[in-house]
Amino acid sequence: MSAVADIQECRDFLAANPQVRFVEVFFTSMTGVPRGKRLRVHELEAIYAYGRFLPGSILVVDTTGADCEDTGLVWEDGDADRRARPVPGTLTLAPWLGPDVAQVMLSLYELDGTPNDLDPRHVLQRVLDRYAADGLTPVAACELEYYLVDLQRGPRGELLPAKSALTGMAPTGIQVYGLPELEAHAPFLRELWDTADTIGVPLEGAISEFAPGQVELTLMHKPDALRAADDAVLYKRAAKGVALRHGCEATFMAKPWSDRAGNGFHVHLSVNDAAGNNLCASEDLEGSDLLKHAIGGMKALLGEGMAILAPNANSYRRFKANSYAPVAPTWGVNNRTVSLRVPAGPPKTRHVEHRVAGADGNPYLVLAVLLASAHHGITHKIDPGAAVVGDGYAAAAKENIRLPNNWFAAVDLFEQSTVLRDYLGDRFVDMFVSVKRTEQARFFEVVTELDFDWYLRNA
Repeated sequence: MSAVADIQECRDFLAANPQVRFVEVFFTSMTGVPRGKRLRVHELEAIYAYGRFLPGSILVVDTTGADCEDTGLVWEDGDADRRARPVPGTLTLAPWLGPDVAQVMLSLYELDGTPNDLDPRHVLQRVLDRYAADGLTPVAACELEYYLVDLQRGPRGELLPAKSALTGMAPTGIQVYGLPELEAHAPFLRELWDTADTIGVPLEGAISEFAPGQVELTLMHKPDALRAADDAVLYKRAAKGVALRHGCEATFMAKPWSDRAGNGFHVHLSVNDAAGNNLCASEDLEGSDLLKHAIGGMKALLGEGMAILAPNANSYRRFKANSYAPVAPTWGVNNRTVSLRVPAGPPKTRHVEHRVAGADGNPYLVLAVLLASAHHGITHKIDPGAAVVGDGYAAAAKENIRLPNNWFAAVDLFEQSTVLRDYLGDRFVDMFVSVKRTEQARFFEVVTELDFDWYLRNA
């Protein structure tokens, strides 16, 4: 069972922060969107003592927050309450919301105290329990790419890169790893790092990524994959809030521009034994046998997990050859053209970087699928085959292999996956599929300008 925060944590925090008047409490739904309430501070201690009752239907709302009636958790269930409990260690100030505002993450439980099997945190914990039973501890770190964009759209409704508060100019050109591009947004970055320190998120260095206005900041590796996912959720929330304070918006949308790089969510993974030794470590650049088996499992289940790694219609616009977004189940050493990359580095740091997920993925579910796939590979000693040397895109084209390239095919494959059902739970898989099929129907009901451009006169 997942840990529940102790009431003393609340009392200590309020004693140290008497200025707090409001608290935002939130959990992360299947679609990765934080949802919750803003409360008066006098309500907080009761949440630590008894929890807060929230309607079960919010577990299965779509990306826009609309009910998904086909799940059976709206009318048939009477929209019954579940109990939300605070996540230990997540009660912090929320400085971008003002000096008198705090925040705390929640997890959902049934009324009898059983972890709710549709809460993404508990889905990930279910996978981690399989590792613990084998005396293994996954070590994880998340890298999220995103764009800083102007709050105002262009004359045709298009997105515009955010202008620098220092120069008043918008970025032009790719300028990958450009320092002036980072310096132009120095006030945003300074406040973001300060905020991360305040909320306990181990945020590290920043780079200017492969498009104007695109940045990436890394999160520190942790031998606690659940907390690593918490970090990613807290970081995204903070980045969005701090960006607004600087007159722009942080978007983690997978492909905001058709002609520019997409936003990836790269996950770095290794596995420790009970003594804290890295079982992926090896003088061999390809890593230990355990690492290769983990890669074999992740490679084998990439297609079946794509509905989680690329959860939205827009997600599939990101996967193009020669774009640094992978298009096939491939792996290699020190090679950014493959899906599963073993980075260069000292033998003791050997691990795999999973490069498929988009920044629009739910961090809990992305980690759950990747770790389930890796555990499956370790357990069954799955051979990943030969590592790709050189151009992974060319290798995929030559072998005629690729990942599912549309939303519908991905959801169908996920529904049919016996392995992922075993790790994530039948009920979760069925409910996730139901939510995504509702989203698909709603998305494609909308007639867009592109429909008119292509078909108004040509049909």
